[in-house]
Amino acid sequence: MPHPFVSTYTPEAIDRPGVDALPGVTVLEFGTNWCPICQGAQGLVRAVLHDHPAARHVKVEDGPGRRLGRSFRIKLWPTLIVLRDGAEVGRVVRPDDDEDLRALLARAETTMTGEPGEGA
Repeated sequence: MPHPFVSTYTPEAIDRPGVDALPGVTVLEFGTNWCPICQGAQGLVRAVLHDHPAARHVKVEDGPGRRLGRSFRIKLWPTLIVLRDGAEVGRVVRPDDDEDLRALLARAETTMTGEPGEGA
């Protein structure tokens, strides 16, 4: 089943305690709807997420004074942070190909036993 791609960034839809409590694999994508670099990355992000339907996708509008972005020390848009059970696995800043994001998602989906796709 294809991944339900989130199309717009929303301001503070979730707070840091909420993010830290998210179960499973989550991709937090920080940016803004008017950012041309963010818009340009959407096809790449959509293609990668299509292959990882179990991953949650949360787009967070970032900017001055946005607490969630500050808590993750976001400096450039888009920044995609891959989490597993609320803990950061890694991040990709301004992706220009899909390799790094695919690798992070694969790592997040791999359990300690090395079996992809199993729960922790």
